Amino acid sequence: MAIFPFILLKSPRFKSDPIIINHEKIHLRQQLELLIFPFYILYLVNYLLNLIKCRNHDLAYRNIVFEQEAYDHENDLKYLKNGNWYGWFKKI
Repeated sequence: MAIFPFILLKSPRFKSDPIIINHEKIHLRQQLELLIFPFYILYLVNYLLNLIKCRNHDLAYRNIVFEQEAYDHENDLKYLKNGNWYGWFKKI
């Protein structure tokens, strides 16, 4: 979980997982793009709207635009360096 400016991990073994770290770094950048606090509001609103629509927590979570960007690019370890700002906006 990324809560600016920290990445919180369930287990110390995840510290060495570049995919998980990249996923969370994408979230940190999303938070910066929205000046941090609005990110959390939009994240929650997007989740709640998805939950009403999907009626399933997992589907609602996976369809959050911020999660879509992070999951779509977590394997691309150069994604953040390539300057792909506001990539989540394309998911709306």
